[in-house]
Amino acid sequence: GGQSRNVQPFSDEDASIETMSHCSGFSDPASFTEDGPEVDEEATQEDLEYKLKGFIDLTLDKSAKTRQAALESLKSAFSSKILYEFIMERRMTLTDSIERCIKKGKSDEQCAAAGLACLLCVQMGSGIESEEIFKTLGPVLKKIVCDGTASIQARQACATCLGICCFIVTDDITELYSTMECLENIFTKAYQRDRDTNGVSSTHNTVLHISALLAWTLLLTICPVNEVKKKIEMHLHKLPSLLSCDDLNMRIAAGETLALLFELARETDADFFYEDMELLTEKLRALATDGNKHRAKVDKRKQRSVFRDVLRAVEERDFPTEMVKFGPERMYIDCWVKKQTYDTFKEILGSGMQYHLQSNDFLRNVFELGPPVMLDAATLKTMKISRFERHLYNSAAFKARTKARSKCRDKRADVGEFF
Repeated sequence: GGQSRNVQPFSDEDASIETMSHCSGFSDPASFTEDGPEVDEEATQEDLEYKLKGFIDLTLDKSAKTRQAALESLKSAFSSKILYEFIMERRMTLTDSIERCIKKGKSDEQCAAAGLACLLCVQMGSGIESEEIFKTLGPVLKKIVCDGTASIQARQACATCLGICCFIVTDDITELYSTMECLENIFTKAYQRDRDTNGVSSTHNTVLHISALLAWTLLLTICPVNEVKKKIEMHLHKLPSLLSCDDLNMRIAAGETLALLFELARETDADFFYEDMELLTEKLRALATDGNKHRAKVDKRKQRSVFRDVLRAVEERDFPTEMVKFGPERMYIDCWVKKQTYDTFKEILGSGMQYHLQSNDFLRNVFELGPPVMLDAATLKTMKISRFERHLYNSAAFKARTKARSKCRDKRADVGEFF
């Protein structure tokens, strides 16, 4: 007892307990209201902001464990709630904390700080305030990405953060090109990996190369047409070499990047022709039908699924349209550019992606969804299914699925009709 409620005296253990108890509901925005009693929203918001202020103060704590726990708590909150006004008042404090943690922290703390920087820009959207944040953090992120002595995980997180923040913030074309060049210097090292005899570019660096490639691809989607043509000429004949990489995620990243490059090339030039098309489609077809016994079944299934789509994109200019539901709205992902953008932000926002698609003005602009749909409480209540109804529906679906599968598995089923 006796101590005032400031954050300095907290021990590491206290901080982690606070983090777990305060942020357990952040990952699911619906958990605040679902099937619960009426709550005072203003009081709840005040309580949340009080906790977040404490976490911001804890990012300056002497203990690395406490700082990291505070960063993770802020990430959970920023990914699951829109906190524009709260952040606007404290953006410089948050930027300073992130900068300090990236510069002076160890690997895990740097990763958490880079993740928080992404979410800070997602919350602020594209504007002068975000530009100020990127002017401060951009050089620090580039320095870590290019620093061979920094941990691979920290460099990987900073490469992703650099790409996302630049995508959100920059209207300066020279800054865009500079960031892309920084990322190119990283992932192009993977082109020479097989020819490398001294082991400098080992599989240990593959995760960094993947992150740099995906961040670069995201930025390519907002480049002017002339620059897009230059980059396609530079990389389209080199990228297929990455399809032979031992790492599944690298093969998938390279395949999806190739599909996106072909899509952009055909949009910018109706008569686009790729000389080695036959060799490329042969490679893609082999990956789409891979039966290598040395690979895990899960990996093979994932690879075949991705490369069937990539092969269709390259050969037939086709894209398998996907539908994303969020609240009462629907969004169709109908091209590789949109898929790349959606996957990038989903990786950052996690389970908060649907909430941000409903409420975040910046993301709604990116996906051309228009202003947020405002629904009154009565409409929301009519749309909501009770837990009991959900249970009945799931139970019925489970029984139907079990029946159908049992029929397929029944060895006594008459199979003669198939011959």
